Amino acid sequence: MGDYKKGRGAQFNTNNKFARHQYEPDEQESAPDDDFPPPTVKTQFFEETPKQIISYPKSPDIGFVASVNPYQGCEHGCIYCYARPSHEYWGFSAGLDFESKIMVKKNAPSLLEKQFQSRTYKPVVIHFSGNTDCYQPAERTYQLTRQMLALCLRYRNPVGIITKNALILRDLDILEPLAKLNLVSVAISITTLDENLRLLMEPRTVTAAQRFKTMATLHKAGVPVGIMTAPIIPSLNDHEIPKLIEQAANSGASWAAYTVVRLNGALAPLFTDWVQQTFPERAERILNQIADCHGGQLNDSRFRTRMAGEGIYAQHIAQLHRIACQKYLAGRAPATLTTSLFRPAGQIGLFDT
Repeated sequence: MGDYKKGRGAQFNTNNKFARHQYEPDEQESAPDDDFPPPTVKTQFFEETPKQIISYPKSPDIGFVASVNPYQGCEHGCIYCYARPSHEYWGFSAGLDFESKIMVKKNAPSLLEKQFQSRTYKPVVIHFSGNTDCYQPAERTYQLTRQMLALCLRYRNPVGIITKNALILRDLDILEPLAKLNLVSVAISITTLDENLRLLMEPRTVTAAQRFKTMATLHKAGVPVGIMTAPIIPSLNDHEIPKLIEQAANSGASWAAYTVVRLNGALAPLFTDWVQQTFPERAERILNQIADCHGGQLNDSRFRTRMAGEGIYAQHIAQLHRIACQKYLAGRAPATLTTSLFRPAGQIGLFDT
């Protein structure tokens, strides 16, 4: 642990089988942020100009049909992040590169408005952070999420947001009017109440206490909010499920959801290295129980089973989560957002927001 890179989840770069792209870094650094510990590996930002910004995932396991991701890679550095292997498609590693080389889609707002103005666009709930956190530290500087949320309000397009960053409260001036129109729902991701575990597992995130305060503030402002206790990692945070849901309920959450961790592609060696360094005495048990949830393998790409897992241990997690929801969230339900208010091109007045 002597060479442990503080402020980072991954401790090395995995090989990238897709290494074919090269980028020039954007010289602009994100603004200093007291909410996050400074990393020992400097973050670089790379500008990308995609041709479209709305993605339409085909997976039957995903609870949404459209998403936007203004950033690829994520400074939060969560060691378990399922999005890590996707960084390889940009010519980077799923390891340290994922959290220290961030792709910034500076044209994301203009692309979103272009799609809203298209006569073929059909309004649908757009989920922010289908891949990486739209409120990660870079958002303080680039404000791409804020610009796109403002467009969603202007065109009356519903949005779902998932984040673990209190920075979302900066945009209450947009979220409140969206909520009044039944156009927004927010999920706060909280995986542990153990600060020592959080710092090791999610090194550049805000504390659980701050996330619960964020949840309570959103609820008080009339913004529908829930908790994502994801991912559940056997022998690390599974025992915390009831307490997480209880505190979320006390903070105004109306629903809760979870996934069981799975270690696809380059994520398997990264997580294995991390757990052996940080919890050597129980690393083997943790890895074996993860495999038990996925047919004996650390990775799992099977539709309809990969998210929740299978087997006795996965059933135990599901039951624990279900009982906690029944106890603390009885009578509550997620918001059902509307697409009926969408204002297509040509119907926005001069003085409309």
